[in-house]
Order: sequence, then structure tokens, then C-alpha cells
Amino acid sequence: MPVTTAATFCATLVDEWVRAGVTDAVVAPGSRSTPLAVALTDRPDLRVHIHHDERSASFLALGLGLATGRPAVLLCTSGTAAAHFHAAVIEAHQAEVPLVVCTADRPPELRDVSAPQTVDQDHLYGTAVRWFCDPGVPEEALRATWRSLAARAVADALAPRPGPVHLNLPFRDPLVGEPGALPPGRPDGWPWHVSTTGPTHVAASDLDVLAPLLDSQRGVIVAGAGAGDPLAVHWLAATASWPVLADPRSGCRVPEPTTVGAFDALLRHAGFAADHTPGVVLRLGQPPASKVLNQWLAGSGARQVQVGATAAWIDPEHSAAVRVVADPTELCIALEKRVTGAKGTPWLARWQHAEGQAQAAIDAALRAYQEPTEPAAARTLLAALPTGAVLVASSSMPIRDLEWYGTPRDGVRVLANRGANGIDGVVSTAVGAALGSNAPTALLIGDIALLHDGNGLLGAVGRDIDLTIVVVDNDGGGIFSFLPQASVLPNDRFEQLFGTPHGVDPAALAAVHGIPTLPWDELTDALAKGPGVRLVHVRTDRAANVAVHDDINRAVIAALG
Repeated sequence: MPVTTAATFCATLVDEWVRAGVTDAVVAPGSRSTPLAVALTDRPDLRVHIHHDERSASFLALGLGLATGRPAVLLCTSGTAAAHFHAAVIEAHQAEVPLVVCTADRPPELRDVSAPQTVDQDHLYGTAVRWFCDPGVPEEALRATWRSLAARAVADALAPRPGPVHLNLPFRDPLVGEPGALPPGRPDGWPWHVSTTGPTHVAASDLDVLAPLLDSQRGVIVAGAGAGDPLAVHWLAATASWPVLADPRSGCRVPEPTTVGAFDALLRHAGFAADHTPGVVLRLGQPPASKVLNQWLAGSGARQVQVGATAAWIDPEHSAAVRVVADPTELCIALEKRVTGAKGTPWLARWQHAEGQAQAAIDAALRAYQEPTEPAAARTLLAALPTGAVLVASSSMPIRDLEWYGTPRDGVRVLANRGANGIDGVVSTAVGAALGSNAPTALLIGDIALLHDGNGLLGAVGRDIDLTIVVVDNDGGGIFSFLPQASVLPNDRFEQLFGTPHGVDPAALAAVHGIPTLPWDELTDALAKGPGVRLVHVRTDRAANVAVHDDINRAVIAALG
């Protein structure tokens, strides 16, 4: 094969990405992307994952970034292939997941002349990327810029706010060639550019402002994804004698005296919610999914302090009085030395007592059911996972059931696509998380979300992962049964527009891909099988599911008195 500029350019990009710490690339096969695809697979120190479907490939790359914190390189050919990446790019943008998106393109002379597989790919993803660049067809005259291009793509994907970067790369024929000598890189294998986020500590002057706000006898900490180190969070909570209302993704829902996991059920008790209105709220990271919690906070009149590690504005209720951009762990450590909080008062003890009552009531309510229920599926799966496992929860009901009913425990990392909260690409995200974490992984998903990403099952059995897919199958859109549409619309119209029964058997779908199916009562065996992919099928009823949730909430309210 001849030495070509395109091959040399692509080999330089890949070399620079490896120097910058990239370990994985996801390739959706196509012709125009050949130079970069060959360069990626030429590197034995890079894991390359091939996926036939562009949308599933993009969410697989998203899952890798979600699990590792490192950007995966995502590659497709020109044309509508690039459009199929858009949903994952949006999720990466809003969830702050690093990703380097590379779309191959036709050269300028083939654009706007009806050439096949040619669309306008400039700024295809709009404002959802941290940086867009089309460097043009590779030219030897610009070889001194190639390493900078690659290194900046990784640097911008990581800092100061992680997210996706888009490189649109046009190539001329011939698409197959050998690389020549690469432009020299930095000594000792360093990447060409490195970005830093600056100091993570909070200045003493800022602490002077924050500490008096937080020195309240009636405070709560709300911990979501990105809340920081659980030890630091609970250390601050113990010093202040405040409860930590921790969602599963925060890592803070651990068996600590300050943990309150049943906050959604507790706050449905009008008397408890009114009697436990805080004066100060410290919100760490992303907001939990609970609408009850978020409405309670918005209506509390409390002084709310929102803390996030990046400049993302996280205030959907428009209620934050103070916004702090700082590392949440460092802030908690610094505040612990300044805050006295509710020591000597019954504030924390009352929350602890209510948490114990709520957890016991949830257990008792679920024991009354002989058949599987959706709350029990979430609670049981979380409890049954081995230490060190990863649990991916789909949007809609799975993440809510996990947040509302998951028992506090440690040793399990919970991930979910809560940037845009979509149900597309969830299977592929879980496959990527399993590849990135190299840990036993479980996916809790509904039947509609499974069908949305049926192609995520393509090739899953050959990817050397340990993945248990638990599909809660109520033959339709279960979450809509909780919304006003279910009681306002005639039943036939509701089923047509929202219930949307599909009649697809998840076990049959899994069998097409060589994935075995186990019944719900064999969950423990499924989780213990080790490497491989298997599906656990949980059949439920949408109408009965609403009644189960109501029964649990009534049981907690009754337990509180």
C-alpha cells in the first residue's frame, strides 16, 4: 500500500490520543472513515469496539465514559450515520460525560452536488459540544498542527466542564494507505496539550460567607450524582447533625447514621414534611429524580446552597440562594471545621427514627405480595449485587423505583443517563459501563426502553463482559399510569397513546442474540454466573403496579402516624 497523508494524519491523531490517556474507541463500520478506523485498530494498546448500529455505538461509547471518566473515541462514516450519534451527544453534554466524536466526511468538492452519503455535517450537534473542528482534508503542510488537534479534543472533552467534542474529518480517495513518519510528539510520551481545572479548594473568604449560612439547627444535605466522596459528606453531616437525603447515584446512600434513603416516602406524609422543614439546604451535585423531594425543597423557604464541580447551572426549581462552583469533597471537608449545626437537638434523631420506620414499612408492604413487583425488583436487585458491582438504571420507572425503595448499602456503583433523562440507548450504555468498569454489571430496564435499544444487544455476548439485564416487562409505558393522563383519558385512548402495548417477548428478542433468559426467582443464580450476558425476565401488570406503589406509600404514612 502507498504511504498517504491521510494515513499519517490519522496515525498521528491516534498516537496523541493514547498519550492523552484514551484507552477505548468505538467504531461503527463504513467506507469514508477507513483511514481513521485502520489507524485505531493498528494500535494494540487501544481497545476497539465494533458496533453495527451507530446509535447503539454512540451510547456504548457514552457508557465507557460514564464508567471510566475518560473519553472514548467514537467514529462513523459520512452521511446520516453521523446523525444517529446526536442523542448520545446530547446526553454526554447534559450529563457531563467526556466523549470524542469523529465523523468522517466527503471532501469539499463532493458537497452540495448530490454526492451519495453526503450531508451538511458542520456544527451538526449545535451547542451540545464543547468544541467543534473541521480541519479540512489532511495536508502535509499542516502536519505541525495534527498533534495539537488531537490533544485539544481530549483536553476540551475533560475540562473545565467534561462533555463531547466533535471532529468532522473529510477524506479524499485513496482511503487505504500506509502512514509515513509521524510528526514528533512531546518528550517522555506526554500529550501535546493538557488542561487543568485550577484549584479545587474554596477560598477562606468564601467560607466566611458560607459557614454562617450553613450553621443552622435545621439543615439537610441533598446528595445527588457528583456529590463528592461519601466519607466527606457524612463526616460533615455528622458534625452538623444533619440528615443526608441521598439518591443511589450519589454514592452517599450507605449504611451511615446520617443516611436517609426513604426520603420520597417520608415526604409524602404531609405532617412529617411540614414538621421537618429545614432552614438551610446544602445541595451537592445533580438533583434526585424525586418530584416530591424537589417540590418540598422549592416550597420550604429554606436558604439553599447549590454545589457543583463545574460551571453547569443546576437549579431546575430556581430556588438556589447561593451557587458554589467547587469540588464538593473539598468543600465538605472545609465546612466541617466551621459548622456546628444541630448538636444537642433531636433534629437528626427524628430523621433517623423516621428512616427506620419507613424502611421497615416498605419491607412489610412488599412481603405481602407473592408475585414479583416493580418496587421489589429494584430493592431486591440492589441488595443482591456483589460488592464491587455496577448497576445501570434506565430512565422512567427503574431509576425512580431504585431511588424510592433501594435500601442503603455500600459497594455498588449506580449509573444512569440522567442528563436528558431519555430511554434511548440504555442497553448500549450498560454494555459500555460493563466494558469500562470491568466489573459485574446489572441493568434494570423496562420493556419499552429495551425495545428502544434492541440493537444494543448486537454482539453483546462476544464482548467479554459480565452483564445481567433485568427487564421489568409490563407490556407498555408503565410510568404513564402514574400521570394525570391515566385518569382523565378514556382507557382505549390512553392505551393507544400512552400505554402502547407492543406484545414483544423480551426472552425471544434476547434469544435472537444468543442471550439466555432466566426467571425472576433465579436472580441470585444469574448474578453469580460470571462472564457472559443473560436476561432476567420480570413480568408485571401496569395497573397493579400503581396499586403497589400506593400501598407502600400508605404503609409508610401509617407507620409514621
